[in-house]
Amino acid sequence: MFKRFHVKLTIPIFLVFSILSNENVVGSSQVSISKNSIGAWELLQNGKPFLIQGVGGQGSLQLAKEVGVNSIRTWGIEQLEAKDVDGRTLLSRAEELGLSVCVGIWVKHERHGFKYDDAKFIEQQREEIRAAVRKYKDHPSVLVWGLGNEMESYVGTENAVRVWKELNELAKIIKEEDPNHPVMTVIAGADTGKIQEIMKYYPSIDILGINAYLGAGGAGGTLKGMGWTKPFIMTEYGPVGHWQAPKAPWGAAIEPSGNEKAANYYATLSTLMENKEGLCLGSYAFLWGNKQETTSTWYGMLLSTGEKLPPVDAIVRGWSGKWPANRCPKLESIDFPIALKKGKPGEKVKASAKVQDVNEDALQYEWSVMAESKDLRGGGDAESVPASFPEAVQGAKEQECSVILPKEKGAYRLFLVVRDGKGAATTGNVPFYVE
Repeated sequence: MFKRFHVKLTIPIFLVFSILSNENVVGSSQVSISKNSIGAWELLQNGKPFLIQGVGGQGSLQLAKEVGVNSIRTWGIEQLEAKDVDGRTLLSRAEELGLSVCVGIWVKHERHGFKYDDAKFIEQQREEIRAAVRKYKDHPSVLVWGLGNEMESYVGTENAVRVWKELNELAKIIKEEDPNHPVMTVIAGADTGKIQEIMKYYPSIDILGINAYLGAGGAGGTLKGMGWTKPFIMTEYGPVGHWQAPKAPWGAAIEPSGNEKAANYYATLSTLMENKEGLCLGSYAFLWGNKQETTSTWYGMLLSTGEKLPPVDAIVRGWSGKWPANRCPKLESIDFPIALKKGKPGEKVKASAKVQDVNEDALQYEWSVMAESKDLRGGGDAESVPASFPEAVQGAKEQECSVILPKEKGAYRLFLVVRDGKGAATTGNVPFYVE
């Protein structure tokens, strides 16, 4: 029912360790899970209930705090050492802002060459993870250990069983080193076979992480129906996934507009929290930042230039019940006669957009043409950015422009970015083909 793959982080964990310390840090957190008076699972941070209102990624933490985020999710230990322009690490910035961190520990994937039947590989990874936990376990911002992301093999295979059993051993190691923070492992969606394997071969797991997109709001009921009784966190949710979206005749996925994405974020968040089934501890929206995955705009909640996009407004509304004071522009439509159609090289086609801004801000429009990505990867692995064709856009004037179709045969997209000049923006694109 659910499916989602994520980003590959391949920097060996041991490379980021220069100093290991077992000394306690003043104010280190104590986090646990327990059932409350009505039998629902709760996450307790220093003895107080903590409902995760989170985002996954390393975009502006200041903005995250301002919009109501209380926790961020990472995927690999090396991300904790990433420094901003002032030389502060992610953990130090999170501490300053009072944000907790779901600390991702990248567990290697078989599809990247790791061998779960090789004792040498296994022992090296165990020691790397033990060292990581020792180094960071007493930092006050640590909330949960995220042990692995979407590393499962096909259900019912010998490889799948090996992976679950090794995750169980890794979880034991983490708990030996740090009894004060729960261990979570993230999977790509949920099906009965996968859940049954986890329950049988991975009893040391404390929290299940679920990455899901279309239909994500019903995760609580789905898991309960499969017999899952421990808590879970929605570790990724967002727009309709590119693998779930309708396609152009030549196979290009049709990306939702900014406002269509926002509607999906809001619906997922609202449904998820209304139907927790006593299991859900909160969620992390994806992606607090931006990345190339199918397109350069599909999953990012922020532009590379820092502006927030409509999904940010949606999660603010979902958490607080109110819209933010400055709303993102609303892109209602892009009129491009050859959208989802084919044209001739050098043909001139006019494009226009309908955009509204509830704050009545003066808007800036940025049109561009890019080739369709030919570097589509599985598992969210890094993709190269496709070529752009600045000469294709002519006579751009706010909501209108002319497009001279590229000379080379192939698939392309016309992109539009609209900014309000006050930190908010929206995006949209339409595929087309040159014969």
